[in-house]
Amino acid sequence: MNKFQRIIKYLVLTIGGLVFGILLAAGYQAIHGLQWRAHFAQRDSRSAKVVGGLTRHQRSQLAALNYHPKQSVIVYVNHGRSTLNPKSWTYNHVVYNALDSLGRTSLGNTAFLEQHNHADTTLRTDQQVQPAGWHDNYGGNLVYNRGHLIAYSLTAGINSTTGKYQPTMTGDQNNPQNLFTETDFINQEIQTIYEAKVRHAIESGQHVIFQATPVFRGQELVPRGVNLQAISTNGQLNFNVYLFNVEPGIRIDYQTGSYTTDAQMKVPVPANAVEAADNQKNNNTQFRFMGKYTRPIADHPRQYVRKW
Repeated sequence: MNKFQRIIKYLVLTIGGLVFGILLAAGYQAIHGLQWRAHFAQRDSRSAKVVGGLTRHQRSQLAALNYHPKQSVIVYVNHGRSTLNPKSWTYNHVVYNALDSLGRTSLGNTAFLEQHNHADTTLRTDQQVQPAGWHDNYGGNLVYNRGHLIAYSLTAGINSTTGKYQPTMTGDQNNPQNLFTETDFINQEIQTIYEAKVRHAIESGQHVIFQATPVFRGQELVPRGVNLQAISTNGQLNFNVYLFNVEPGIRIDYQTGSYTTDAQMKVPVPANAVEAADNQKNNNTQFRFMGKYTRPIADHPRQYVRKW
C-alpha cells in the first residue's frame, strides 16, 4: 500500500468514525427525548387528583394589573409555564364551573382534550346568551364578542350540560357557563393564537389539559383579562398567559360593561396574531363584519353592518 492509499484509508476511517459518532449521539438524544416525554407526567409530584392551574393569589395579582395604551396585551404568567398537573389527565371531559352570584364565569373552565375534540367550525351557530356585563354593539363599532372559555373548535363531542364526552354532540355553542363578555380584538386576534396551539397538539394525538379563567376585579361585570394555560401529558405543549381584555380605540367601563370611544387607546398587534377578518368568517346570520385591525398598532375597532 503506497502513501496515498494509506492517507485515503485513514480519511475514510476517520470520517466514518465521525459519522458513526454523530448518528449514535443523535440516536441517543432521540431515545432520551422519547423516554422524557413518556415519563413527563410522572415527574409531577402532585397527586393525580390535583388539577392545578390558576390560584386565588395569582387571580388577585392579575386583577390588580392596569392596561396602559401601547403596552403588550400579553403577560406571561409563571414565566410562561403552566401550573396544571399533567398527571391529572385521566379521561376526556370538560369541567364547567357554575356561575357566581353576579352571573359571571369567574371560576373558569378546564378541559381534558384529545384528538376527537377538534370540532367542525362550519357547524357553529350564533350565540344568544348575554353574559355578565354584556352590551350590544352599536354605532357600527364591533367591540364585544360572546367569548368562549373553551373554544368551540375544541369541544366536539362534549355535552355542554354534563361536560362528558358524547360522540353525537357537535361542540359547545350557547352554554352560559362557557361564555363571557370579551372584546373582539382579544377574542379574534389574540386568544386564537393559543387555541390554535391546543388544536394542533390534539390533532397530532397529544392529550392536553386546557384551562381558561376570566379575571374580574372586585364586583366588576366585565373581566379585566383572561388567563389561558395548557399542558400536554408529554410536555410538548406548555404555556401560561394573561390577556388584557381591551379593544383598540375604546374605553371600557368594566363595572357595567358600557364603553365609549377613546383615540388614545392604541394597542400593539403581536406579529403572530391571527387576522380577525380571516378568523371570523362572515357566516353570522345577523351581521356582516368589515375592516381589519391596523398593524403594528391598532387604534380603532373593526366595523359591522346589520344584514337585516
